[in-house]
Amino acid sequence: MTVDYYEILEISRDATGSEIKKAYRKLAIQYHPDKNSGDSEAEERFKRINEAYAVLSKEDKREIYDRYGKEGLDRQGGGFSGGGMDDIMDVFNSMFGGSGGFGGGGFGGGQTRDPSAKYNMDFEIRIDLPFNEAVFGIKKEINIEYKVPCEDCKGTGAKDGKMQSCKYCKGQGQVVMRQGFMTFAQECPKCHGTGQSVADACGSCNANGYTVKDETVTVDIPAGVDTGNRLRVTSHGNENKHGKRGDLYITFNVEEDEHFVRDGNDIYIVVPTFFTQCILGQSITIPSLTGELSLDLKPGTKDKEHFIFKGEGIADVHSGQKGRLIAQIKMLLPKKINEEQKALLIKLQKSYGVESHPYKSGFESTFERVKNWFRG
Repeated sequence: MTVDYYEILEISRDATGSEIKKAYRKLAIQYHPDKNSGDSEAEERFKRINEAYAVLSKEDKREIYDRYGKEGLDRQGGGFSGGGMDDIMDVFNSMFGGSGGFGGGGFGGGQTRDPSAKYNMDFEIRIDLPFNEAVFGIKKEINIEYKVPCEDCKGTGAKDGKMQSCKYCKGQGQVVMRQGFMTFAQECPKCHGTGQSVADACGSCNANGYTVKDETVTVDIPAGVDTGNRLRVTSHGNENKHGKRGDLYITFNVEEDEHFVRDGNDIYIVVPTFFTQCILGQSITIPSLTGELSLDLKPGTKDKEHFIFKGEGIADVHSGQKGRLIAQIKMLLPKKINEEQKALLIKLQKSYGVESHPYKSGFESTFERVKNWFRG
């Protein structure tokens, strides 16, 4: 079977280096053995993804592959040797480690996990935020639970802290994977590179290696956060065996408001107006995020017409620049009329003459055209 590295990474043949790395990150996470335990098909796919990246991420190897295919690489002794494997490990380090910060919907992961630990130092929670708190920002107390190493087993999950050699990797901490002519080592998915496994489970933590503590954290939530935004709170994550804590990440879900509808930094509000106000024009008062605004309806205002107020929207969470408030007119007609009102409306309609029957002139040519269809 012909191997097409571009198809494996789901990219075009003219993909840039950054596009290749982005595709690799996505697929490597999706098919990583840690997330697909026991799935041989995913494991095979993972091997091919690594093989493809090791070639296409290196300009010299990619050039040989583009000209001569995989056979050309075989003749040149290509594969996971040299910097290819280093690149792959760099990508994994960047996927599972690095710095974070406030973002529009994501950020780099937190600190790299200690292989001997049973949990990540960083963790994430989601909170619902009332509309007004998201718009104006707030200092908020949040109750969290974080993990600390079990004192009885010293975070190992093993009774009295006694471990045994990992049977899966035979204590090596790595497993050797083969794909065709290539062989490469990978961190053991069972012991995460420690080479050890639990002999007897710790009764205090049920072999988890940790216990849970409660904490109340005071968080400064900036004005303008939106659903999907994430906030990093340093040193309020899980605790490791050295007493150092990771980071807490908060993802927000902003609740909707009864009248204000958010679109990024813009705010929409529907303004119900009676049809006579739209016809005659009138100055009315509408609510804004900070109080009231005067809206001047010009004579002949149309249904669903927009009136825009710059700087009356929501502050951008990064720049602080405010968006717009957009008032949309909703023209209301009377639900019922009395005899006096009916007479007045009839009189008003007659006063407009032919203008009050626009459908007649609009359809005149259409009526004539339809009649011609049936003339012999």
